[in-house]
Amino acid sequence: MSAPTTEPGTGAKPGTMKQTERVVQGPGFGRGPMGGGMVGQKAHDFRASGKRLLGLLRPDRWRGVAVLLLAVGSVASVAVGPWLLGKATDEIFYAFIVGDDVDFGAVGDLLLLTLAIYLAGQVLGWFQGWLVNDVVQGTVRRMREDVEEKVHRLPLAYFDRQPRGELLSRVTNDIDNVAQNLQQTMSQLLTSVLMVVGVLGMMFWLSPLLAAIALVSVPLAMIVTSRIMKRSQKQFINQWRQTGRLNAQIEEAISGHALVTVFGRRRTVEADFAALNEDLYASSYRAQFVSGLVMPLMMLIGNLNYVVIAVVGGLRVTSGALTLGEVQAFIQYSRMYTQPITQIASMANLLQSGVASAERVFELLDAEEEVLAGTGAPAEETHGEVAFEHVSFSYDPGQPLIEDLSLVARPGETVAIVGPTGAGKTTLVNLVMRFYELDAGRITLDGVDISAMPRAELRGRIGMVLQDTWLFEGTIRDNIAYGRPDATEEEIREAARATYVDRFVHSLPEGYDTRVDDEGSNLSAGERQLITIARAFLARPALLILDEATSSVDTRTELLLQKAMAALRSDRTSFVIAHRLSTIRDADLILVMEGGRIVEQGGHAELLDRGGAFARLHAAQFAAAEQV
Repeated sequence: MSAPTTEPGTGAKPGTMKQTERVVQGPGFGRGPMGGGMVGQKAHDFRASGKRLLGLLRPDRWRGVAVLLLAVGSVASVAVGPWLLGKATDEIFYAFIVGDDVDFGAVGDLLLLTLAIYLAGQVLGWFQGWLVNDVVQGTVRRMREDVEEKVHRLPLAYFDRQPRGELLSRVTNDIDNVAQNLQQTMSQLLTSVLMVVGVLGMMFWLSPLLAAIALVSVPLAMIVTSRIMKRSQKQFINQWRQTGRLNAQIEEAISGHALVTVFGRRRTVEADFAALNEDLYASSYRAQFVSGLVMPLMMLIGNLNYVVIAVVGGLRVTSGALTLGEVQAFIQYSRMYTQPITQIASMANLLQSGVASAERVFELLDAEEEVLAGTGAPAEETHGEVAFEHVSFSYDPGQPLIEDLSLVARPGETVAIVGPTGAGKTTLVNLVMRFYELDAGRITLDGVDISAMPRAELRGRIGMVLQDTWLFEGTIRDNIAYGRPDATEEEIREAARATYVDRFVHSLPEGYDTRVDDEGSNLSAGERQLITIARAFLARPALLILDEATSSVDTRTELLLQKAMAALRSDRTSFVIAHRLSTIRDADLILVMEGGRIVEQGGHAELLDRGGAFARLHAAQFAAAEQV
């Protein structure tokens, strides 16, 4: 196993590519406990996205049943309350009408029963809220786990096309928004729907006529809500899209803060931020404004419904069709009936915002991913013979980069690759790592086509040290051991001594326990590079790829590293990408690339004697050095 396969900054050129192997549609939540048969469904609209979002709750369906039963109990207790209070009112009112004494004992019993029922409803509601929280947080936890797994299954080309800040926004902001909205709406929406059903049932039991009048507000509310939601859903999608763009700009500005300062581009960056921030403000304002129209319109409908019921109810009392207590209870029910409808409508903005974020997460989960498995098996013992057979590749189908390239690197050979910028040097080694798939031809490792090998098996036999160093937050010891997690302390120190990391580590106060951040800001560029070389040394791969691995170290350290690299390269095939031609004098084979083609190959002295492309590169480099 080796660390390099996880290092970013491969120098790959962005673009699209033609895939020659099968790809699988992202599993979404179709794998594991979250599936429910929703494999590969793309979220195209509010209904499809909302349905898929609800499908995420399926693993907790039994807890969902418990939530439903608790909600029914809570709503039933609230629905019975006004009827009991109406009975108490009738006891008092008719005692006055007939001139009898009020039976305060019966009234007291009704009031105590009402209080007990309300308290029971509150207790059931508390348990319901606790259970809902457990269900939502468990669902979001699984969502994060699936997204994390998905990210590691995506091909490198996907990251070439996605700004890092935009991707981070989907993984963090959008998932947090889904969690927040599920938390706020799940319990309230269920309670509101049950409240409408329960209260409507009590209303029909008391007076079918008044209940029918109350029902008129339902289609009116549905028409108003649906029309507003159609308009606001687009705004919410745009809001979260603008959030991703803003995050991408912020991440870029912070990562490149030093360059922004050096080139005096602070005002330009601020202007870009201001423009994106203004776009986000405008889209957020429109989304909230449009969705915010629901609440006042629903309150207006509810108030009109209340007035009509009060007038008709009064007439029914005067005609003797209803008692005063029943009308009192009905008026309370009318308020209780319109309130949940208003709450459901007011949750439209939350639902739309959550579904818009969920759709962005589903787009990530549905992205095409690389196939990690393979039909072929690697050779039991890797000798390191790498063969390119008529290989063609392009990032953009309209712009060929590598065409009909063939070469053989024999076991134990050091193959140096040189050439001008954009010649295809880094692309060549990226193809060996299967970061990208070929357009034509094949690459074999010890006679086995690497496209048929499981990627993990292939990359576990390859070590790679990049020009761009990558360290994670942890100790220096942890960063070296990343190349082989099961390495002993002595093996870690041996790798550090071989690559001269040990020399500067002892000057640090905490030695190998010194903590570094993900940017290694407390180490120099050369020290960071030494650690990554030690990491590859510890992994001891069968095939080694060095992409300008010594470019960040001083001349003296580079000479020491050349000795370490000679020991590291012994008995294993090595591909060395180099700009300093002096570092590849001892290479067994030097490939000179121009425009994706190998224009020359041979030994160092042989290529100089030819007076061709390599000789011109050599002369230009040393002429430039003499002028400096």
